[in-house]
Amino acid sequence: MSRVCAVSGRRTRVGNKVKRRGLAKKDGGVGRRVTGRSKRKFKPNLQPVRIMTPEGTVMTLRLCTKVIKRGMITLQKGDKTVSFPLVKAIRGRNSAFAKAQAQKA
Repeated sequence: MSRVCAVSGRRTRVGNKVKRRGLAKKDGGVGRRVTGRSKRKFKPNLQPVRIMTPEGTVMTLRLCTKVIKRGMITLQKGDKTVSFPLVKAIRGRNSAFAKAQAQKA
């Protein structure tokens, strides 16, 4: 399974870790010198989230935390784009599940 957000498309990015030595000029030194660069990866913070779609179906999506905080989901449904609020699906037979079933009926 790839490390990609289902909504925003965030994925692993490549960058550098920079090693420096010396004392900063503002602290009275001659400045920081770069002594080495090594490759590193920046990975998105993906979480599996069970969501309830407007049609009432439950989907499990891998979402980055930025999308979860925003609270809106935009998905491609066929040839059109659908936006809806993030509603987490309730797991198991608990009191909240029973209330949700009672409201449906």
